[in-house]
Amino acid sequence: MVTCWHLWTWRNKSIFEEEFHRPFNPIDVILKMAIEIDNCEQTHVTGWPQLTETIFIGWKTPQEGWVKLNCDGAHKSLVNLSGCGGLIRDSSGNCLNSYARKIGSCDALHAEIVCMYIGMDMARRQGITHLQVESDSSLLVDMVTGKCNINGNVPTLIQRIRDLKNMSWHVHINHTWREGTDQQIG
Repeated sequence: MVTCWHLWTWRNKSIFEEEFHRPFNPIDVILKMAIEIDNCEQTHVTGWPQLTETIFIGWKTPQEGWVKLNCDGAHKSLVNLSGCGGLIRDSSGNCLNSYARKIGSCDALHAEIVCMYIGMDMARRQGITHLQVESDSSLLVDMVTGKCNINGNVPTLIQRIRDLKNMSWHVHINHTWREGTDQQIG
């Protein structure tokens, strides 16, 4: 997991940060972080282990008979460009389809919206009947599922995603932590 995280982070930094240079000793950097994580234990002032809630982050296969769409959009303000990408996988983790799009100039939320629409439309056209959609944008998930008040005017793409969701198929839309999508889309 540490290796995947570093590779994905270094890939993104090399694309989006002009000054970034990969470490001279990547194996040492990865091993150091893995050891730090392994040795890490939160302790209370008294020295007793502190109870904390653990959130496990990572890609999980959908239940049998379902297909999962992981989608992620991004915006780079330095060059004013946005893009998105997604993977459609079956319950064994096999990639059924994937996509990447250069969107042009828009904010990160719009890139996330476009990405979800493209992926859901692709899955629908592919004949998928049970789809689990995961996005790292909790705002987008809330907008699509109606948990967020949009003040009357629903953006066109949000409405199109809702319309797709309400067609004759089974769709669940969930939030996942960014690292959960990064591991799959990178």
